[in-house]
Amino acid sequence: MEAAPRSPRERFREQTRGEAKRVALEQLAESGPEGISVNAIAKRMGITGPALYRYFENRDALLTDLIVDAYRDLGDALDDVVQANRRKAPATRFRELAARFRSWALEQPHRYLLLFGTPVPGFRAPELTIDLADRAFRPLLDVFAELAPDGLPGERTILDRQLTAWRELRGGPAAPPAVLQRGLHAWSRMHGLVSLEVEGQFVAMGVDPEPLFRAEVESILAQPWQ
Repeated sequence: MEAAPRSPRERFREQTRGEAKRVALEQLAESGPEGISVNAIAKRMGITGPALYRYFENRDALLTDLIVDAYRDLGDALDDVVQANRRKAPATRFRELAARFRSWALEQPHRYLLLFGTPVPGFRAPELTIDLADRAFRPLLDVFAELAPDGLPGERTILDRQLTAWRELRGGPAAPPAVLQRGLHAWSRMHGLVSLEVEGQFVAMGVDPEPLFRAEVESILAQPWQ
């Protein structure tokens, strides 16, 4: 069943919100999250601040939209990798997922830092963004669930219990704590190198981050299961 056509008012509202978010992304690239100003966006669009507040209640509402869009874009990018490589071995799929995660961050570092950089003072992300972040993380867990050997132990430590409770809270599929730890370790190690690269920390060292990142990916795959 086809969706009902949108009214001219709905189309105008969507266009206005889209233009405002494009300007906000420009501000984000120029000055970071602290540089996003609803009044400045309105001025650049040629409308008044109060007029734009009809489309975004406040700056936090606009930030939330930018975060939601970025998480969805990242999730779509990783889902595309999963689909394109679904017939390949799990280790190969992990390499492809890691490479796409890094390339997504380098293609739009301002959006990467909005999601994973320094928290914006006073901003509290709504539950929706947490669910979208989990969607981006889940392909890693799926890969490591396939890579895991049989007979992994159950909960042994406080961390095991915390990770199990976290997956239950997020509604994800059950997995041995060792799989959850491996996924979280991989996610954290990838973020560490990508964040340093995005922020230009390797430039002064004269180190090419790409082979360093690939070596880290291989190190993750070679790590013994416990």
